[in-house]
Amino acid sequence: MFSFKHREKFASLGWSVDLSELGRVVAPFNGFLLCAAAILIVAAVPTFAAADDSRPNVIVFIADDMAWDDCGAYGHPHIRTPSIDRLAREGMRFDNAFLTCSSCSPSRASLITGRYPHNTGAPQLHLPLPGEQVTFVELLKQSSYYTAAAGKWHLGNDTKPKFDHVETKMNRWVETLLQRPDDEPFFMWFAFTDPHRPYQEDTIPQPHKAGDAVVPPYLPDVPETRADLALYYDEIARLDGVVGRVLDVLEEQHIADNTMVIFMSDNGRPFPRCKTTVYDSGIKTPFIVRWPGRVEAETTSASLLSSIDLAPTLLEAAGLSIPDSFQGKSFLPLLDEPTATTREYIFAEHNWHDFDDHGRAVRSKQFKYICNHYPDVSGSPPADAVRSITFQAMRKLHDDGKLTAAQKNPFLVPRPDEELYDCLADPHELHNLALDPQHKQRLELLRRVLDNWKRETTDRIPEKRRPDEFDRETGERLPEFRRRRKPR
Repeated sequence: MFSFKHREKFASLGWSVDLSELGRVVAPFNGFLLCAAAILIVAAVPTFAAADDSRPNVIVFIADDMAWDDCGAYGHPHIRTPSIDRLAREGMRFDNAFLTCSSCSPSRASLITGRYPHNTGAPQLHLPLPGEQVTFVELLKQSSYYTAAAGKWHLGNDTKPKFDHVETKMNRWVETLLQRPDDEPFFMWFAFTDPHRPYQEDTIPQPHKAGDAVVPPYLPDVPETRADLALYYDEIARLDGVVGRVLDVLEEQHIADNTMVIFMSDNGRPFPRCKTTVYDSGIKTPFIVRWPGRVEAETTSASLLSSIDLAPTLLEAAGLSIPDSFQGKSFLPLLDEPTATTREYIFAEHNWHDFDDHGRAVRSKQFKYICNHYPDVSGSPPADAVRSITFQAMRKLHDDGKLTAAQKNPFLVPRPDEELYDCLADPHELHNLALDPQHKQRLELLRRVLDNWKRETTDRIPEKRRPDEFDRETGERLPEFRRRRKPR
């Protein structure tokens, strides 16, 4: 039977209070009552007059810790994501979209400023974005866009005034959309907490099963991993329901045709060798754009795109100039011609996130080069993933000598200073070619490209290393940090 335990977690994703959200999940169990409720709810939703402005409305959905291929739109055979899949059918799916950082708050700070994390003043987890940083949101606001954010914040207090409205209470997606003025174009920043850990059972009425799990080769295919992945899938399905409800409201209010909807994630799945790494499993993101009348339905683009490109793109779409502080490149040309090229490389970085680390990467369509500046520490997943049943099972398997070479990655010390991968031939990045003489020229080229990027963006290794705040084996907070409050 469907349980309503963990109410706070339910509220954070939009299911516990709003009957319109709840109905999407439990309708198969009580069709008549929920159909009647849905009729009343739809009738109660006001229809807004279209704004007297040809500029598009914009909604950006940001999943929290969702891998690029963990939805039906990107080929997952079992995760139930009809709303995300609908966006892909009605818009453009980007197959080579990447984040600048696989860490929650630095990734979001990079998105909103159009700058690399080390240039935002908030390169590490939980650091607030400084108020002097220019965001695309305030520029939209200054040009008569109504701007609002709902859900997970993670950007600090100085960024809130850059929006007209910031709703940090969860389960306020539809309400935030409905309270906008009816005579202005709008921008909505809808940031979820799904599928961030911790997980619990009974998140949705028909949970995914262990047999639904697609286990990548860098994780052991054991019951603990499969059970963990199934719970993670449940939260993606719950997130998908909220996306669907917002899309329905756009249709009900007759504004879908002039609304650009973007769906993406802030980093990879919270599992070992994913989140907080610069492997594709950490930095590759789902990225879908639906914009009726501008983007042709059922199209795909294999062109490189970086999350740093979102800010200049939205400003250009609104007819605004792009400030010099933005380091990204508009991807509007790709919406008209999916095979066009707007960038040759994407760049990514990893800074402190629960644990001490510092890494950089550059990727072309085929090859990736990684520089590990702190090879003396392991590539530990985030602390919540360390506490997961997956990682704890991996610890036991590691002690028993039962992990493959790829699965030992989170325990490897020292790590190689440099890594090179052919991402087409080796999509999971398991075979390091950095020492292969046949790839020497490729290694030197990408090393040079990365070094040039470091110089151009004034990227430096910190003078002082920030210590771990958690135990790398158990995920428990270290005694010297237990009394500190996590910054907001």
